[in-house]
Amino acid sequence: MEAIARAAHAAQTDKAGRPYTEHLQAVAEGVHARGGDDAQIAAAWLHDAVEDAALTEQWLEEAALSRRTKDIVLALTKRPGEPPETYAARILATEGALLVKEADLAHNANPARLAVLDESTRKRLTEKYARMRALLGLVGPFGE
Repeated sequence: MEAIARAAHAAQTDKAGRPYTEHLQAVAEGVHARGGDDAQIAAAWLHDAVEDAALTEQWLEEAALSRRTKDIVLALTKRPGEPPETYAARILATEGALLVKEADLAHNANPARLAVLDESTRKRLTEKYARMRALLGLVGPFGE
């Protein structure tokens, strides 16, 4: 999955202008460090692929991946205009998705990553990530 994800997101950068694949790698490593299995690690590499239109939902459905990996990726794919509560409920209802989202949020909220953003963006994102953690029932420090 790593090679596919790296190719799909090759031209993409994050909000700080860093290669987006650094985020995918950090999330995959975070899933591994949290005891995630192969399906969850594969989903970590692909967790933003459909949402960012790097890969299509049809590609995902036809890919030689486990149903569990596909379900996790689909659970983590935010839909346009979707309320955060609906998104969080889908993650909680999908076995294995919460651990991947926890690793994603941990990397997104990494102080070193946020420090390079302007103050208003940093504040907005910090509040967004904290709200999602609360909706998902994740307590304590972000950690990474």
